[in-house]
Amino acid sequence: MNRQFRKVVQAGALVWMLALGQSVLADGADAALTLQQQWEKARYQMEGDAQLQAYEQLMAQAEKDKAAYPDSADVFAWSGIIKATYAGAKGGLGALKYAKSSKSDLETALGLNEAVMDGGAHNTLGTLYYKVPGWPVGFGDSDKAKEQLQRSLALNPKGIDSNYFYGEFLRDQGDYQGAWQYYEKALAAPPRPARPLADSGRRGEVEDAMEAIRTELD
Repeated sequence: MNRQFRKVVQAGALVWMLALGQSVLADGADAALTLQQQWEKARYQMEGDAQLQAYEQLMAQAEKDKAAYPDSADVFAWSGIIKATYAGAKGGLGALKYAKSSKSDLETALGLNEAVMDGGAHNTLGTLYYKVPGWPVGFGDSDKAKEQLQRSLALNPKGIDSNYFYGEFLRDQGDYQGAWQYYEKALAAPPRPARPLADSGRRGEVEDAMEAIRTELD
């Protein structure tokens, strides 16, 4: 009787632990989704000081989320993306510390899940590598940038982000013809039903980029 009772208790404990694990995973996903949605609003519906303040609030929330969900690759990836976007909006040497912190978060995310966000973390890390100054000021490295961006393309060859970011890298390197080809692929990317705001904003960025290099192709 006692053995049977112990088996029942053990089985109940196992069920409880599994349920708890699933709950933690769900909560981590929910936290990442909230960061994503708020970032999209800040990125594509705000500007100026209001946008910077929104990024600052998101960075603070992301720090709390990382502490709460230390095994969530998506939370770390979004923390890195938010910091990178803030660094780009802020500009100047003061932005470098945010770029470095972004790099750390993205590397943690990729360590947890190499394919996190279908290559999204690779996109941002690759962009940091060619946007940030090189040694001794920063960690910039065009070879590492290319490697990261190509990893994203391998994971998501038809994605709007992977093609746009690789096009931006080629544009930065002076390969306007190559950039144009990847911009066209970005515009042909299938829509993401859960991310209409991000798709709309990104398509606008692609079209602006194509217009900016059009004269280089004539």
